[in-house]
Amino acid sequence: MAMQPTLRLKKRYLTFKVTIPLQNPSSTSIPHFTPQELEAATQQALLTFLGEFGVAKATPIFLKERCKDNTFVIKVNHTSVEPCRAALILIKKIKNTPVIMQSITTSGTLKKAVERTNLRSKQQTAK
Repeated sequence: MAMQPTLRLKKRYLTFKVTIPLQNPSSTSIPHFTPQELEAATQQALLTFLGEFGVAKATPIFLKERCKDNTFVIKVNHTSVEPCRAALILIKKIKNTPVIMQSITTSGTLKKAVERTNLRSKQQTAK
């Protein structure tokens, strides 16, 4: 038996980009984080900011297959978009490396979230 549409959880896809502030301007190497490191940092930030009940309510799912070039996608419940965004923006360090989290887009479909992410990265490289 299929689930009724009214009982189905509505989801949103949040796309984030991790940027590293340059400590040494002569350094050209930009550290890339593994999906496991990004997932651990996001889960810790969500748990710290929202608590166990808030995380259970938000049902965050880290999409490892969409993680590349320090950009990642998280699927959350539609009522918890703003608290999850706030929690992730508060991440200041990943593996003792200072970082700046940028929220790129929020979308109702994964396809649109990926398209907007690719469009933004193309615009930034053109500048």
